[in-house]
Amino acid sequence: MPSTVPTSTVPTSTVRTVRPTGPQRFPMGSLRKTALIAGALYLLTFVASIPARILISPMLDNPDYIVSSGSDTPVLWGNVLDVITALAGIGTAIVLFRVVKRQNEALALGFVASRVLEAALILVGVVSLLSVVTLRQQLAGTSGADAASIAATGRSLVATHDWAYLLGPALMAGLNALLLGSMMYRSRLVPRIIPILGLIGAPLIIASALATVFGIYPQFSVWGGIATIPIFLWELSLGVYLVVKGFRPCPITAEMTTATPPTNHNVTA
Repeated sequence: MPSTVPTSTVPTSTVRTVRPTGPQRFPMGSLRKTALIAGALYLLTFVASIPARILISPMLDNPDYIVSSGSDTPVLWGNVLDVITALAGIGTAIVLFRVVKRQNEALALGFVASRVLEAALILVGVVSLLSVVTLRQQLAGTSGADAASIAATGRSLVATHDWAYLLGPALMAGLNALLLGSMMYRSRLVPRIIPILGLIGAPLIIASALATVFGIYPQFSVWGGIATIPIFLWELSLGVYLVVKGFRPCPITAEMTTATPPTNHNVTA
């Protein structure tokens, strides 16, 4: 006769789920998404800020814009793009914080704070230019002494924008490069040539901003433009690399990818 092997069953009531304890870590897929989002946000700041400069240039180049005629639509769109630039800048710091804090949390927090301050100064400039648009629409047709007074008000608001732009995307951009560039250089999350551009450009753009503050040369000048080139290349190359390649393997990324995602295990009581 064929022998029968007794089988035992485990009551379903005795099955319980055991979840592994220990620190939660990020899977590689999540890390790649972080790099992709951060890089895309960096590139968005270029896509938004460069057309914004072009669209608002009629107001910046015309001292009497507030009492002139014409459409305000280009200037309005330029300010919308500046708002997008400010928000994208904050987004880069928030997204990268979870990674770079593993290199130096104090510097990572400083980078977030400097990005927020840069965005705040950009928005100060936006509010100033939108105020010019509002006055222009409400006081259209004014002439004589009133028109001269209004023109002076418009020029003061544009000057407020220019100072906010100098302290924001110029001076704060240098501080951003010092903070993030030093962390990227030490961690080797990206090829070192990229943060080197930022570390070279940071003192140049900060010195250029200070030179403008003390009247050595105008804000929009050849020397000021030359000083921005390394920072421009630093942020552009960082955005492109993060989108195309992501973070390089390094101790920071190894810590975030060594653990496998948690799974459930059935055990008997």
